[in-house]
Amino acid sequence: MRPINIGLTDEQRVGVIDLLNHNLADSYLLVVKTKKFHWDVVGPQFISLHELWDKQYEAISTNIDAIAERIRALGGYPVGTMKGFLEYASLGEHPGNIPMATGMVAALVEDHEQIVRNMREHIDSCSEEYHDEGTADFLTGLMEQHEEMAWMLRSFIEGEALAANGARPDLQSKAPVGV
Repeated sequence: MRPINIGLTDEQRVGVIDLLNHNLADSYLLVVKTKKFHWDVVGPQFISLHELWDKQYEAISTNIDAIAERIRALGGYPVGTMKGFLEYASLGEHPGNIPMATGMVAALVEDHEQIVRNMREHIDSCSEEYHDEGTADFLTGLMEQHEEMAWMLRSFIEGEALAANGARPDLQSKAPVGV
């Protein structure tokens, strides 16, 4: 293989590739969870969640490919097996658990927020430890997408609550932060 001469040492590239593989694994688990909930959601929120998760699933799938291609551009190989994804991922699986719609949303919010926290650390490492501003910028764009997806999901569960049978449980009123 021809040596890679892009201004990063082999050690820097290997470090960044490892971080990216962690992001790839988390993204892969998240896309599986999102698609599973997309298939399984029921109740009055079905249409809105089914359509939202379809859009989010597509965006995450596109990002998975971009992460894998970034790894290849740096001379590495992306994790590509379920075993590898589970070893690298910080997200957990919950097999056999099919929560109600609001529980599904809450679980995905937690996963997106975990990914955002991880990416913040990885962005700092890319810049400060590995001096790879290109990957730091790349991860910043991905992180912002996860922040937006988490916001959309949080907005759903912070709105009017509905039980699967359409009942409206009593809600406590919330005041906006800083008001």
